[in-house]
Amino acid sequence: MLDSSQLAPLATGPKRSVATRNAYGEALLTLGAEREDVLVLDADLSGSTKTKDFGKRYPARFINMGVAEANMIGTAAGLAAQGYTVFASSFAMFATGKAWEQVRQSVCVPELNVKIAATHAGLTVGEDGKSHQMLEDVTLMRVLPHMKVFVPADSVEAAEAIRVASITPGPVYIRLSRASTPVIFGASYRFAVGKGALLREGRDLAIAANGVTVAPALEAAALLAEQGLQARVMSLASVSPLDTEMVLAAARECGAILTVEEHQVNGGLGSAVAETVGEGHPVPIYRHGMRGTFGQSATAEVLLAHYGLDAAGIAARAKDLHSRKKR
Repeated sequence: MLDSSQLAPLATGPKRSVATRNAYGEALLTLGAEREDVLVLDADLSGSTKTKDFGKRYPARFINMGVAEANMIGTAAGLAAQGYTVFASSFAMFATGKAWEQVRQSVCVPELNVKIAATHAGLTVGEDGKSHQMLEDVTLMRVLPHMKVFVPADSVEAAEAIRVASITPGPVYIRLSRASTPVIFGASYRFAVGKGALLREGRDLAIAANGVTVAPALEAAALLAEQGLQARVMSLASVSPLDTEMVLAAARECGAILTVEEHQVNGGLGSAVAETVGEGHPVPIYRHGMRGTFGQSATAEVLLAHYGLDAAGIAARAKDLHSRKKR
């Protein structure tokens, strides 16, 4: 489990919330100052994706590609082939949905150094509704050979994921949120490819989450503790590759795993965990997330509660799973 220096003090005082897209913008500025090989491309959404400040500070290394995501990915691939480390950004719906063929053919097949940092993913896009609430992007990216997939839980982990992506050879997809989320990790936390973070110990069952669902998963574990259930909480930001060692340890030691994601359960974190558990140590598992439906237009908070992805909903699903374990 992470020590206290690697975790933010969530239990005392007001919680500080920051959108992971904001952390992305700040991380780019740091990289820009440190490395001249870093280029940034955007599809006419730099104000929203937070790449705008990089463009102002390093205009020679920033290209606004316009509303042309497929062309952006192809251009990113060409620049990466010349030795640059290229970050390409748009909303998740467009970066993965509109440009999937180019990501596959131009980036993944030749294993080029393109980092797709997509913002406005998941239900928490909110009032923009189902057309913009991308709930299938992890599935689309995870299925591609050579593509690493990161879904950071907070601004600290997002900045770390960007840093790690910049020094990791080959394609990387980083999923970022529009909504602000509580800061979970402390300044000394370090993200690593293929490694999860154990945030809370427990033996009655395990909860595996990532992205915006990590904070409510921790809150759910606190609610469960009040009812006598000790839930282990794992943050699995690295979906591909997955921390199979941590997942299998949870299966052996807890006997049941609840996965929680702001995404379709088919092909996302839930599928990755279920595949690992099914092959390595079968136990009861429930994949909690979007189960074959699109989202709706409402605030992020209302949507998370409606689909049971808030603390109360996660705790209720965990209790159901624990009852299955006992049977």
